[in-house]
Amino acid sequence: MARTPSGVSTHDSDDDARNDSLLIYVNGAIVPKSEAKVSVYDAGFMLGDGVWEGLRLYKSGWSFLQDHMDRLFEAARAIDLDIGMSRKQVIAALDETAAANGMVQDAHARLMVTRGRKAKPFQDPRLSKTGPTVVIIAEHSVPTDAMLNKGIVLHTVPIHRGLPITQDPKLNSHSKLNCILAGIHAQKAGADEALMLDPHGFVNTTNACNFFIVRGSAVWTSTGDYCMNGITRRKTIEICRDNGIPIFERNFSLVDVYSADEAFLTGTFGAQTAVSEIDGHAIGYGDAPRFEGPGPVTLKIRELYKELVGA
Repeated sequence: MARTPSGVSTHDSDDDARNDSLLIYVNGAIVPKSEAKVSVYDAGFMLGDGVWEGLRLYKSGWSFLQDHMDRLFEAARAIDLDIGMSRKQVIAALDETAAANGMVQDAHARLMVTRGRKAKPFQDPRLSKTGPTVVIIAEHSVPTDAMLNKGIVLHTVPIHRGLPITQDPKLNSHSKLNCILAGIHAQKAGADEALMLDPHGFVNTTNACNFFIVRGSAVWTSTGDYCMNGITRRKTIEICRDNGIPIFERNFSLVDVYSADEAFLTGTFGAQTAVSEIDGHAIGYGDAPRFEGPGPVTLKIRELYKELVGA
């Protein structure tokens, strides 16, 4: 019998009253949360025209900071967006935002850059004449125990990650409508998150995170051709390779998924989050599997990842 989803999100965090009085970075100024505003003419609001990064703060340092900066500036270059700041200036803005909020640990930042305010409400990028908009929202956040260990319920949706000739899914852009629609479809089906296929019908990713399965002692994930190649995804692959855990980036189908021993998601916020059920199939060991918490391979990778972050 299918388990009833608990309504757990891959971004659920423990309540923290300090988030009620956050200070937000907006175009060089640190302002109270209630005063953090951008124009209705902003290209990000109007058209989803922008790129972003999510970063975690650990012991006063941003985890894998240079990897995030590489991806941010690569994405901006790909869409011909001048951030208007150097890498050092972006990092200084992140540090300034964290310091203003007294953050040294367990904080999550959303760094957003759009093409800026437009002269008229139309698509033409030449109408963005005032320079980019840069916003940093940093929140005190600790993933809930339920999110990490109770297990996310997935539902496979007909909305897939598309071909690079339409909008390259490797691009971390503000335009996330297909992922949002996938999530809505999954939630209406009674699941927590959507499992999305690639254009060829192979298992790809979820609407918010990268997807892995464990079969025997081996870890499988998609080829990465049609998904956001997440930094946590890449670090997880590197951890497996460096620690003798068999890891395969390959095409695989739902048949392989339904008979997996373990499944987990990766992302900057949750690191490695267990999956309990997919399309009514419980994920676990044995001929009549049931989910009993994160599996041994997931737990091992999680601990190795913590060590890597701490290093």
